[in-house]
Amino acid sequence: MAGKIACFVVLCMVMVAPYASEAFSCGQVQAGVVKCLPYLQNRGPVGQCCDVVKGLLNSAKTTQDRRTTCSCLKSAASIIKGIDMSKAAGLPALCGVKSPFKNSLSTDCTKVQ
Repeated sequence: MAGKIACFVVLCMVMVAPYASEAFSCGQVQAGVVKCLPYLQNRGPVGQCCDVVKGLLNSAKTTQDRRTTCSCLKSAASIIKGIDMSKAAGLPALCGVKSPFKNSLSTDCTKVQ
């Protein structure tokens, strides 16, 4: 398990480089996702994941921030094995927040407002 987390952290570092000049980055998004993995992979309770979801949605102030968040979450979901996408889709409601996009691999992030 520690190897998978280390691999994910390295992946985050590699992915953040192209977005370093943006106010909101994939690195920020994906670093938060780590706290949600136990829940999303059916290995534990929701735990601190709601804090992450609320923080990401509150931090994504602009349309571009929301599109970046959407794209980065989709990217993470397609790379990390074992994510239960129905749990991912239900996270905003579970955490009591409204998301401007559906957490789904089929979401077109370019259309997020």
